[in-house]
Order: sequence, then C-alpha cells, then structure tokens
Amino acid sequence: MSESSPPGDAKSFGRTMRSDESAVEKAKKASNFLRGSIQQTLDDQAVKEFTHDDQALLKFHGIYQQEDRDARAKVKETGIEPETWFMVRTRLPGGWMNATQYRALDDLATKYTYNQSLRITTRQGFQYHGVVKGNLHAVLKGVNDSLITTLAACGDVGRNVMASPAPLKDQAHQQLLELARKISTELLPKSTAYYEIWVNGEKHSDSNNGQGEEPFYGPAYLPRKFKVGIALPEDNSIDVYTQDCGLIAVVRGDKIVGVNVLAGGGLGMTHRKADTFARMASHIGYVDVEHAVEAMRTVAAIFRDHGNRADRRHARLKYVIEEKGVEWFQQEFRSRVNFELKPWVEVGPLRLNDYLGKYEQGDGKFFYGVWVENGRVMDYPENGPKYKTAFRAIVDRFGCDVVLTPNQSLLFANLTAEQVPQLEAILAEHKVRRLGELTLLRRYSMACPALPTCGLALAESERTLPGMLDELESEFERMGLLDQPLTVRMTGCPNGCARPYTADLAFVGRKPGVYDIFVGGRLAGDRLAELYAENVEEKQVLEALRPLLTRWSKQKRGEESLGDYYERVFGDGKPRTVLTGDKHTPALERIGQAD
Repeated sequence: MSESSPPGDAKSFGRTMRSDESAVEKAKKASNFLRGSIQQTLDDQAVKEFTHDDQALLKFHGIYQQEDRDARAKVKETGIEPETWFMVRTRLPGGWMNATQYRALDDLATKYTYNQSLRITTRQGFQYHGVVKGNLHAVLKGVNDSLITTLAACGDVGRNVMASPAPLKDQAHQQLLELARKISTELLPKSTAYYEIWVNGEKHSDSNNGQGEEPFYGPAYLPRKFKVGIALPEDNSIDVYTQDCGLIAVVRGDKIVGVNVLAGGGLGMTHRKADTFARMASHIGYVDVEHAVEAMRTVAAIFRDHGNRADRRHARLKYVIEEKGVEWFQQEFRSRVNFELKPWVEVGPLRLNDYLGKYEQGDGKFFYGVWVENGRVMDYPENGPKYKTAFRAIVDRFGCDVVLTPNQSLLFANLTAEQVPQLEAILAEHKVRRLGELTLLRRYSMACPALPTCGLALAESERTLPGMLDELESEFERMGLLDQPLTVRMTGCPNGCARPYTADLAFVGRKPGVYDIFVGGRLAGDRLAELYAENVEEKQVLEALRPLLTRWSKQKRGEESLGDYYERVFGDGKPRTVLTGDKHTPALERIGQAD
C-alpha cells in the first residue's frame, strides 16, 4: 500500500485538482462541511428559495430544489409565482424497510407531497415530490425518526447502494444485503451538519462517529456522484455495468467467496456533445469477499484524487478511466491496498430477474412481487389502480417487510402461505395488475419522473410512456411479437436516470414531444444500445420503428429479443462499451424500409 495516498483518509485530496475549479467545488469547500447558510434560509420564512451554493449543498442532505413546471404558463397569465417545490430522496441500501418504516414513509407522503405519492427510484429508494420549504424539516425529521435517512441520497458522495432485491434466506443473499449495508455506512459523510439541521443534533442507528470533518472525503467531497451496486449472476436487475463501482458476487455453494470489481460505468451524457458519453464499466479484477468494502473504498479514493473538478460535465469516474486506461487504474488500485487484486473470475452470462409474483423464500415463508407503473405509488383517479391504498392495506394487515427493486417494482416479504391469496385479493380489489395481466412489453418498462418536477427534463417521460406502450402493444400484437421479452425505457433528457442506454428499446427526450430512439441493449443489462432515429415526434414513433419491427418479426431466430436481433443483423460484431453524444448517422438510415 502506498504511504502517500492510503484509501482510509483524504490526505492526498486535491493533489491533482486544477486551479480553475468549478463553482460547485468552491461552494463545497466553503460550506463548513455541508452547513452553508441552509439553517438561516430555513428559519427565514420570507425567503422562498435557497441560494445557488446552498442548492448544491442541499443535495448532500437528499434534497433537490425544483418547481412545478406545469405552472410556468400560468405565471404569464396571473403574474403570481408558484411556490418553490423540493424533491426529497431516501437512502435505503438494497431497497429494504420493515412494515413500521413503510407506514411512516407512506404517512409522510400523504401529508406533505403535492399528489400524496411515493415514487420508487431506479436505485431502490423512495422520492417525495412537491414538498414545500416550510415542510422540509418535518419530512426529514419524520424519515429519520423511522431510522431511515436521506443523507447522501444525492450529492457528490457515494449514493444509495443497490443490490439484487430478492429476500431469499440462503447465505448468499443474506451476505449480499449485509455487504450493501456495510458499503452504505462506509460511504456516508461524517459531518454532523445533517443531524444538526434536520434532527436537532440527534443521531440514528446509521449515524457516524460524530466528527465534524471528513477523514475520507475531504472538504470538497467527491468530484461528482459515485454509484455502487452489487449483483448476482442470476440477477443483474441493478445493471451492474452502469455503476461507477459495480461488484458481481462470486458464489461457491451457497456462499459468496469474493466479488468481481468493475469501475467506470455511467449513463449520463449530453445531446450532440462528442466529449460526453455513456460507458459500460471495465473489468478491474477479483478480490476475496473480506476485502470487498475496502476495494469499493479504494475505487472511490482514486476517483476522489483524480476526478475532474473543473468541469462537472466531465467529472465522473468513467472519464478518468477512459482517459488514463484500465491498466493505469489497476496499477493505481494495487498501489493503495495491502491485499491481492486477482484475475477476473468467470461467472457465466448475467440475467435479469424481476421477481414478480409468488416466490418461496427458503424458510417456509414467501415473498410476492408487484409491478408498479413507472414506480409511482399513488391512487390513480377513476378506474385506475389504487397502489397506495392497496400497499398500505397489505402492510397493515400482514406486517410484512417491503423491498424496492431496481425496476421500480415492490416486493412484500415474509408472508405465510395463507397470506398470499389474501394479498392477491387486496391487489385485485384495488385494480393493481398482477403478473398474468401484464404484457412482457409493459412488464420490463421504466420511465424517469421528468415533467413537471425535474428541472432537467426536456420532454415528458412518466406521463407519456403508458400511452406509448398502449400503441406499441397494439403494433406488437398485430405483428405476433407481444410474447417477446424486451426492456422498454423512457427518459425526459439524456442523463439516463431510467437506464435507457442498456435497453432493447429506449426513448430519450430532445424537446417537448420529440425523442431520440435507441435500440440494441438487452434484458441482461450488459450491452449498450445505439442511436436508431433522432428527433422523432411522439406521434411518429411507430412509423419510425415499423421497418425494424417488421424485419424482426420475420427474421428473428426463436425467442430472439429485439436487441439481440438488432445486434446480430445490424451490429458490427463488437460489443459497444461507449455511446457518445456525438452526432452520427442513425441506424434507421442504414436499415431503410422493410419489404
């Protein structure tokens, strides 16, 4: 291990920092470890918004300042500015919570969000949308009182740690969850600012050692966000290749003996900017399981010391590895640790399992997976599903644990055999679709929230995808493709929160009502798609896709997915590891019209 830059502290922090550091870097360093003037603004009821610097700091506390973008047009008519909104995000390692915690989070949503909903994120957390400034303290205090936190759910730190969600009772799954929790604790900031501001100085069970400084992160924390996820070969629902640091568990018998380490994944990019790109993580090597937490910490430390702190658009770990190379990264990793980085261990092909429906846990009990459209847990009007009421009834009646999945679904755990049909009856009563009522097209779909809450959204996503799926289902049924499994994802901008670039089929917002279409990923989540058509109006999506769908229906081999067919017929035989934002010829122009 190098004595000059041990992974356990930040003594080497800033050794490669550029003098022209970004405004956010300056704000972090001047914040007194995430305090800024947040408390003063909270106390001043006449102030509606936080300063620019404090908005950056709020993210570390799990908060984004937003607005109701639907209300913009009304401002011109009335001259009345709408109230500032905030999004609050929870940190739930592996997506787990008990019944008491679920009830507490559900109550907070009912009382403090603009539409009384809970939103399941693609990183296995909950989001509250439309919280007003005067209610922020009540929401964060309520979350913490339930022994959950929002600390580091956002910001330039390690984000919520993802893990394969199945609540199975074998040793491997228990190890996986414990590892996710240990990594999450390791990545939490040590500053007490969060507890001082939101919890009146109190600490909950995940709290740190009370230090007012950051021995690992340093005064400016990481250059940008750092995402970690742990997968099993039979369940890559976390899309491990899209993580900044991904771990694939290596299992022998029913025990995890080590992990394959990946680094440098990430999907955010900018339309038509050649120097931004989505990237699949690179294979770094294998470490024994007792070194898994330290391996992750070392990856984060390399990012801390070498990430770009001048240009936030290039401040992710993927750019460091793409620029310096995998061999450089492996050498840097070895220089910082006192254990062996071994060769990659082959674990076979990765698969996706969404765990919908009824499953045995392995201890005489069952868990039950429920599909939630785009992760929005709410009661839809009229004849729509009443997710929120149904889920609360299930938790109240059975006292079951709840697990959020990376696919925006929800698992109810620790059910008896007698409770399963009762649970299904509650779902049916509240018009919540069960597994047999979903097409495969809809089953594997996801969308980000986009409008009206997200300030980055260029187009609709969550509110548009259901209608688009209605049209796609009709077209797929006409072509005899409705029973073919494939992932369909939509985002309102190219930042990729719903992981569009690993999907068979994805729609990425360009401007209101206009999308770029990507094709070529797959269920396993181990391949990037490529640009198929650009600047497609929503009403023209089917027309743009029809040539490809027609050929797929006629030429596919057996159960060959859309992404696999596309790769076989139109790919170059080389797996795509980088997808740039550069302008290039869309695949539709190469494919032409089907006969």
